[in-house]
Amino acid sequence: MDYLAGLNPTQRQAVEQTEGPVMIVAGAGSGKTRVITYRVAHLIQKKVDPFHILVLTFTNKAAKEMRNRITTVIGAEAKNIWMGTFHSVFAKILRVEAHHIGYPNHFTIYDTDDSKSLVKTILKEMSLDDKLYHPNYVYGRISMAKNNLISVAEYQKNEQIQADDFTSGRAFLGKIYETYVNRCFKAGAMDFDDLLFKTNVLLREHPSVLNKYQQKFKYLMVDEYQDTNFSQYLIVKKLAAVRENLCVVGDDAQSIYAFRGANIQNILNFQKDYPDVKVFKLEQNYRSTQNIVNIANSIIANNKNQLEKNVFSDNETGDKIKISRSFSDNEEGKQVAESIAQERADKSLNWVDFAILYRTNAQSRSMEEALRKLGVPYKIYGGTSFYQRKEIKDLIAYFRLTFNPADEEAFKRVINYPVRGIGKTTLDKIILAAGTENKTLFEIICDAPQYLENRAAVAVGNFATAIQSFAVTAKTNTAYDTALHIAQQSGLLKDLYDDKSVEGVSRYENIQELLNGIKEFSEREDIEDRGLDVFMQDVALLTNDDKDKGNDNDTVSLMTIHSSKGLEFPQVYIVGLEENLFPSQMALNSRADLEEERRLFYVAVTRAEKKLHVSYATSRFKFGTLINCEPSRFLDEIDTRYLEIDTPKRASSSNKDGFDDERSQWQSKSSFTQAQGDVYSKPKPAAKPLKTTSLLAKAHVPSEGFAPSDTSNLQVGHEVEHERFGYGKVLTLEGSKQDIKATIFFKEIGQKQLLLKFAKLRII
Repeated sequence: MDYLAGLNPTQRQAVEQTEGPVMIVAGAGSGKTRVITYRVAHLIQKKVDPFHILVLTFTNKAAKEMRNRITTVIGAEAKNIWMGTFHSVFAKILRVEAHHIGYPNHFTIYDTDDSKSLVKTILKEMSLDDKLYHPNYVYGRISMAKNNLISVAEYQKNEQIQADDFTSGRAFLGKIYETYVNRCFKAGAMDFDDLLFKTNVLLREHPSVLNKYQQKFKYLMVDEYQDTNFSQYLIVKKLAAVRENLCVVGDDAQSIYAFRGANIQNILNFQKDYPDVKVFKLEQNYRSTQNIVNIANSIIANNKNQLEKNVFSDNETGDKIKISRSFSDNEEGKQVAESIAQERADKSLNWVDFAILYRTNAQSRSMEEALRKLGVPYKIYGGTSFYQRKEIKDLIAYFRLTFNPADEEAFKRVINYPVRGIGKTTLDKIILAAGTENKTLFEIICDAPQYLENRAAVAVGNFATAIQSFAVTAKTNTAYDTALHIAQQSGLLKDLYDDKSVEGVSRYENIQELLNGIKEFSEREDIEDRGLDVFMQDVALLTNDDKDKGNDNDTVSLMTIHSSKGLEFPQVYIVGLEENLFPSQMALNSRADLEEERRLFYVAVTRAEKKLHVSYATSRFKFGTLINCEPSRFLDEIDTRYLEIDTPKRASSSNKDGFDDERSQWQSKSSFTQAQGDVYSKPKPAAKPLKTTSLLAKAHVPSEGFAPSDTSNLQVGHEVEHERFGYGKVLTLEGSKQDIKATIFFKEIGQKQLLLKFAKLRII
């Protein structure tokens, strides 16, 4: 297979430059994954041992896609490449090297829920107010410290950090951090941040280990380099220090994760770190139309802190970008839903071809309501994933205890589930005894009669015996046989089976699906070790993979813009382009924050392939209060040559509907309706929100007692009334019985095409 033949000249140069530091600046839709894939394949074709290649990604999905593509090119050798997310790769290394830093090789990986649960426990034990020391805030503070490689000792002696904590009224944060770290270590557990933090400690304090992996990984590639944090940056820099065969791929214009610790300076300063770097700019966008690419360029050009590039498209010119205004967030939802239904019918698209993107999760409400009312199927992207469901986490907690009885969070989760008569009082006594004796909770219950009265001692003793028996079973059985045994003998499977409610049946089916997945894992032939402990390591790293296998694939996707990164759709709706919403009010304090918001808008725009719609509302409910909204400043920055503005036409002097002044103000101040060149000026918000059902509603006052007619027998030539568009005449009818489309000429606004099942027409 001549894999180089399908590359453009710049892509090919990037693939063939295998030695020394390389930076590939990959604009949106520029074939980044193909370049990474073929570059790895090219290395192997040059006789580089795949065991010496390390490829780091940010998602399991990206790693899987790349490995599949490489396999297509080079075959079975692809499985020998070290490829995966930062967390999965370094968890694998830590499993081997953990003894150097005092951890067991079978350490537990705490997910976010486990970590927050431990924080809550510590706050309670320290008698601290969880409203002031909110668990999410405390966990975030600890996470940020670890991502910046700030140890407990450094945290506690740093004057600025201590001053910040004291000023915020949270002087005990340093002590909480210390207690949290000690408890994790005692439980033989690492949280997600530890997988990187401890790797840095390992490489820093054990030169022989660093040298081992420097010699092993002779070629390194890092995808989405703009999203790396300080901890990831240092690991990569250390591993690549000997040969400097480091290739980073990314786009500074798509750096949108500063709130997670991502540091855009890592990619902006790469040329300073490696002065002899070879830079390749992938500037041709293969995804979007020319208009969409031009819009994106005009937006991102306003950022000062960026790598210079000229993204272009040779695709069709495409539709102009549509900007719509509505009078409320509910109306915005209705407009979007109606537009999606209309576009689907007009262009014979599927629901899955549409995506609605928003800045905050709260904005989904109005979208969901409007879609439901029109019967449009949709799915919230990034909802509760399979492995985050309670019943799944309960069974996995049993699995975790089986291999690591010191796992405190797993212990507390299932000590009394299914119910076995071990109440809070008993658990508190176990926790107290463990603290006093400096033992784990499991060690205490293994000697229960010494610490508990007879009845409680018997109950916890039986639990301890069950866990110990599970460990024995795991040593000689497959992952599936062990998992099924634990599910049955723990009583969990029976407890769920006995619940015949709709929810209970669903939970039982989810457990069955988990067991099905373990069964598939047990029968894999491409891995040697198929024990349940190996399966558990993979599960711990799957934080966002939704394992549902339903048939509702043809749905409109709703998601935050952050969740949309890496995805693409034929038609995209970006909603809520209002000041203090997008850009967020929290991003208006510094240029760096505002530029990240602008990059977020750029990411949203470049998700669209064929058509882009942007909308905003002039009023919106916030915390129960209806407030007036201004259009986003980002709308000022869009080149008006590529825009189509969906606004009411100026009313004639004879129109006395009371909206003449508002419409005239919009028309006179907005450059959106002008041919080109002028700068858009935001219209002054109305003093009171305008109560209406649609952007064009007041262009026509519905007749008294207006009610939609049965249009099943509508014919060409019939005169009709629409509650918004006014009076019109049916010109044509076409389409199937369920999706009949009518072309109607309305006296006030001209010709429109409407789906009859959504149109709500009154036949005159």
